[in-house]
Amino acid sequence: MNTNRKTKVVIAGGGTAGWMAAAGLSRLIDNIDVVLVESDEIPTIGVGEATIPTLVYFHKLMKIDEAEFLRATQATFKLGINFEGWRNVDEDYFHAFGHTGKDCWAAGFQHFWRRGIQLGVASDFGDYCLERVTAKYNKFAHLPKNGLNYAYHIDAGLYAKYLRKISESHGCERVEGKIDEVCLNSESGFVEALILESGKKIEGDLFLDCTGQRALLIEGALKTGFQDWDSWLKNDRAIAVQTKSVGHPVPYTRSIAHPWGWQWRIPLQHRVGNGIVFSSQYVSEDEARNTLLSNIDGEPITDARLIKFRTGTRTKHWNKNCIAIGLSSGFLEPLESTSIHLIQESVLKLMRLFPHGQVRDCDVDEFNNQIADEIKRIKDFIILHYFVTNRSDSKYWQDCQAFEPPEELAHRIKLFKETGRVFLVNDELFQDSWMQVMIGQGLVPETYHPIVDNMSEQDLANFLNTIKMAERNKVSAMPEHFQYIQHYCSAEEVSSVTEPACASK
Repeated sequence: MNTNRKTKVVIAGGGTAGWMAAAGLSRLIDNIDVVLVESDEIPTIGVGEATIPTLVYFHKLMKIDEAEFLRATQATFKLGINFEGWRNVDEDYFHAFGHTGKDCWAAGFQHFWRRGIQLGVASDFGDYCLERVTAKYNKFAHLPKNGLNYAYHIDAGLYAKYLRKISESHGCERVEGKIDEVCLNSESGFVEALILESGKKIEGDLFLDCTGQRALLIEGALKTGFQDWDSWLKNDRAIAVQTKSVGHPVPYTRSIAHPWGWQWRIPLQHRVGNGIVFSSQYVSEDEARNTLLSNIDGEPITDARLIKFRTGTRTKHWNKNCIAIGLSSGFLEPLESTSIHLIQESVLKLMRLFPHGQVRDCDVDEFNNQIADEIKRIKDFIILHYFVTNRSDSKYWQDCQAFEPPEELAHRIKLFKETGRVFLVNDELFQDSWMQVMIGQGLVPETYHPIVDNMSEQDLANFLNTIKMAERNKVSAMPEHFQYIQHYCSAEEVSSVTEPACASK
């Protein structure tokens, strides 16, 4: 690459991954030309209808008007996930996005709560989290100083269209066509160009593979390699269907466990996204489809669509001058809505390490190390939901608890179980979430930090009650979630529907 000329970035594939990359690069990086190649004949999976709060940060960086975005994507707000039947059959808990309770310098709030449980003066762990209480009462509001953590439920197809407008307004060129061939340099092995079925040749300096599970560049051309995680994450199928709304949208995703997988419900302004994730080793596709269709509330507006996937990750996410973003880089369970986050993180890390002038091995290695660490921690967090549970009602759940967990996850579980302490890495995505999910899945610490004993029983009861009442008082002043949407970002009904999205990926 010549530093005296613009760097040409070629994005292979559209969808959420392609257009997030195009929007970020064209909006925030100077001295580049961005070209995106996609075909209207190739349907996208529609990655991501449920998101996590990091998307709010990405939009602020992009200077996206939130209300406009919400209207354009028929979106609602999301405060967390309600896990139904995960700890055990008919036992639910809520994973909220916010922080729970108040910590002290030596011990987190969970230690005070744990002693409170022992003394009978504490209630459910979620009662001390503002986001959990807000979701419980179906409320929502923007609070001063970002006082309420939230994400979104979005229409993935409309989101890609929205990002396309942003990208093209900042100079991104879209080229229609199917990729027929990936040309590699005979000496360096770098990608030199894409040849379309029309014969058109798209040359570039840097190539982003956003071709989904086909991975035409990173795997088809460069043979990068894949690390399989099906020994820990057994699910390999999803069936998705969209339905008409039959009531006001709630500000959370529902995750409903079954004897061989789980089901999602994602409420948007104009419809509901539904789907079921399962392992073909334990249930047939027909039974899974029938279970899904018998557990939806509204009339279907799309056909139920089967999506096959392979859980794992590329051995390298940046190989030579090609970066895999989205499903081409691998796939993790959609359980905790992390796929759009991983797209976003790949785009942001690429922008921080952007190879102006030339591709340097040190930048490539740093990118790969950072992405690998991020994915590994998310993988462990998702495995936690299956490994720590009291369910034993089926072979599926028994097998989920029979394997040896990854070493770092095993340490986190042991540390929390025996001491109540939480092992965290700096800037880790999931922080308070580890406590919420471990406790929610039935893992209550055996003890607590002795500093908590400095409080008398009455002082501890007052401390816990003050926090709980403060959260309830904040929530009581909020409007209902649906009312807030109607006032802030109500969108008109859209007639077209997108391909079913693969859950909260």
